[in-house]
Amino acid sequence: MTKEEIILIISNKLRLIRTEAGYTQDKMANVIGLSKKTLVQVEKGRIEANWTAVIAVCALFRDNETLTTSLGGEPLEVIETIAREGMDYRKEKTLGGKVWWKEMDREEGFVLQQNLFSKHFRILDRDDYRIYSSFDEESSRSRFNEITKNPNSLKG
Repeated sequence: MTKEEIILIISNKLRLIRTEAGYTQDKMANVIGLSKKTLVQVEKGRIEANWTAVIAVCALFRDNETLTTSLGGEPLEVIETIAREGMDYRKEKTLGGKVWWKEMDREEGFVLQQNLFSKHFRILDRDDYRIYSSFDEESSRSRFNEITKNPNSLKG
């Protein structure tokens, strides 16, 4: 999933996200940093939300059902993956990927997973902490192999 695809998804779902949260257009516009006029334009499909508004929506409405089902369970993780492409995360607790994730590989207590919606990859340790995330399968597999062959590579 790309930044542009996320912007399009959030823009297309913004009205549903707002109504599910019980917000008026005035309140929603104020909360995510848009003018009401701009919010109305986004909700009518005339323009797309900007990246800053999309990040605000993902952060402030991360438990919103419409948002989680649109992005695969963890909106902030998708946003962080784009913002921090290919970086280790070190100890961010997850739910272990029981709903939105497909297990790609498991070795030495580590698991490589792919999100069923956003298609990004992540590596979890034995305690379900996310330690790496990327949209690139090759770099994810490479980092997984590095970690499983040398778990000390996580110490830094």
